[in-house]
Amino acid sequence: MRRSFALILSLFAVLPAGGAGRRLQRADIATPAPLPPDSLLIVGFLGGWEAWDHPNRSVRQLALRLRDTAPDSVFVETADNRSRGTVRKFIREALDRDGNGKLEPEEARAAQIICYGQSFGAAACVHLARELQRWNVPVRLTVQIDSVGRRDHTIPANVRRAVNLYQRDPGPIRGRARIRAADPSRTTILANLRHTYLFRDIDLSNYPPAARRFAISHWKMDNDPLVWAEVEGFIRAEIAFWLSEQLHFQP
Repeated sequence: MRRSFALILSLFAVLPAGGAGRRLQRADIATPAPLPPDSLLIVGFLGGWEAWDHPNRSVRQLALRLRDTAPDSVFVETADNRSRGTVRKFIREALDRDGNGKLEPEEARAAQIICYGQSFGAAACVHLARELQRWNVPVRLTVQIDSVGRRDHTIPANVRRAVNLYQRDPGPIRGRARIRAADPSRTTILANLRHTYLFRDIDLSNYPPAARRFAISHWKMDNDPLVWAEVEGFIRAEIAFWLSEQLHFQP
């Protein structure tokens, strides 16, 4: 009952007047396919029923910052959480470097992917990693921000590192409190970081009037600059690890 009420409240608060936000199409993806050699792909999933490129949402804003400042070999895309299939098909296309329509074992092993998401988008990130595991595609890092979904607490073994940021304040929407590794020998859980907004005001001027009226902690967390500074720090650290590996393995 609580989950159903949370879904209804989330729907009415963030659903645009004309219906659900625009879904990602293949033509919207700017990253080349196949990916150039020695490339890193970052995918961010938005929460709620938002459009894949909503300019006021933190997932999208972080993606744009990363695009502006990361090396040219780092490619960044965002997607709505309902378009996981589109992202999955693109990744398969991007990794198929010989263009034969098959994902060869060496092509799968060469993948360098980071995924992050907020709310339903955080759960989408975990589900995408689980789907990539079936192709033996590794994921360097997953970052969940106040994850809401089913089966989003167990991180599959193809993920190298994972971190979870959440809030459990009283209210209808509370994020996943703890994630765990399906195989601790292969996946490191960096942290389960709890935030609270019981005595904090967060600017929600970018949210619809209904969200500003209720001002629940789930939406405050989405607009909390401290949270997104942490998220950005984890992702930039992973980019730095990847770059150092590139230098180490150069002949």
